[in-house]
Amino acid sequence: MGYQPPAFTPMDVSVELGHEHQLQGATKCYDDDGRLKRTGTVWTASAHIVTAVIGSGVLSLAWAIAQLGWVAGPVVMFLFSFVTYYTSTLLADCYRSGDPITGKRNYNYTDAVHAYLGGLKVKLCGFIQYTNLFGVAIGYTIAASISMMAIKRSDCFHEKGHKNPCHASSNPYMIMFGVAEIFMSQIPDFDQIWWLSIVAAVMSFTYSSIGLALGIVQVIGNKSIKGSLTGISIGVISPTQKIWRSLQALGDIAFAYSFSLVLIEIQDTVRAPPPSEAKVMKKASLLSIVVTTLFYMMCGCMGYAAFGDSAPGNLLTGFGFYNPYWLLNIANAAIVVHLVGAYQVFCQPLFAFIEKWAVKTWPESTFIAKEIAVPLTPTRRYNLSLFRLVWRSAFVVLTTVISMLLPFFNDVVGLLGALGFWPLTVYFPVEMYIVRQRIPRWSTRWVCLQMLSLTCLAVTIAAAIGSVAGVVTDLNLYRPFKTSY
Repeated sequence: MGYQPPAFTPMDVSVELGHEHQLQGATKCYDDDGRLKRTGTVWTASAHIVTAVIGSGVLSLAWAIAQLGWVAGPVVMFLFSFVTYYTSTLLADCYRSGDPITGKRNYNYTDAVHAYLGGLKVKLCGFIQYTNLFGVAIGYTIAASISMMAIKRSDCFHEKGHKNPCHASSNPYMIMFGVAEIFMSQIPDFDQIWWLSIVAAVMSFTYSSIGLALGIVQVIGNKSIKGSLTGISIGVISPTQKIWRSLQALGDIAFAYSFSLVLIEIQDTVRAPPPSEAKVMKKASLLSIVVTTLFYMMCGCMGYAAFGDSAPGNLLTGFGFYNPYWLLNIANAAIVVHLVGAYQVFCQPLFAFIEKWAVKTWPESTFIAKEIAVPLTPTRRYNLSLFRLVWRSAFVVLTTVISMLLPFFNDVVGLLGALGFWPLTVYFPVEMYIVRQRIPRWSTRWVCLQMLSLTCLAVTIAAAIGSVAGVVTDLNLYRPFKTSY
């Protein structure tokens, strides 16, 4: 999930009558909204989507399939991919308000909700969106600390043997990650972290590919495919646990497909018509979701085939694999680097929102508005904002403390996936599409769309219940700030 939408500066393009060469120059350099000419294609859009989708969620897919089994696991994954693709096509049609070729552009998800739904739903969308981003920050802190800890434990197992428990606490690593993010969060704007997004994307493919390769090698080494048609059997776990875990698995899979928030930003990079941006985006969505689903199927299924019912919650840190230990360390280091970048990519919109709100609310405050020029080199300086320093640091500290209180990777991932899937991936795209197409209430199409939305709502509620149950179960065995693995 490392996509970084490029930043553009709106520019006024003045064209005087009778100066045709100026008009030609303007249309060559700028789009219909006065912004620099977009150059994106179906291939670049597909690449952005794949980059945005494939993230740390892939690591929990083997565990998710282990809960559901060889039948339900792949079927559920396919259904999530289909729903995600279908709703992304609805969302693609909402990029322009009015005419699909010349209508007003909506530059991001919230703009689209504002244009079509307005009022309370915009506030609701913003609340869900920013709550989800806050949750992602917690999830990424947990995941990064577990990967850092896994490197230490991997070295310990290599030196002392696999029977040594090699216990380690996650807290120091969460603090280390938090300190790094305090520094990284002082980067003022989204447009200044494009390089971080590229690095994060490369790291994402690195660790995902290593996980897949290790799964394949393990299956070959086992000389058999593990697992069962119905997943982990009752007896190994209680019937109640089977239900909760199966529901939580739905949330884990949903989290792996959460990219709707950045879809319109990606569409905003696509070259102007013809063909329309919506057509290009629909092709890109299909291509990227097919690629992603195949990759997910391979990672999840190979992990389950390798370990069966004992598939770890995090494929690269659960120590299903011990060797080659150096390759595991590379994969886990890649996870950490990816999450350092992904944390910023996801939190920068939240930072920007709060800072704009603060400036609007207290326009006279020198604490909020004042910036101190800090020289970095003879030719470059960094503008240090005291408000940005205090607020962003406080945010990172808060997410780190919550992560230390709730260091449960699978449960948190499942809960995030559940809470974000229905409203952001299904509900708002469906409602916007209904308004855009003026679909009559109680018509066949309206009823079908509402049934899709309600079904996904039921899945979201079920997955959330399963994840909350998982957190409650873990809390019964847990002592705050003293978690060790």
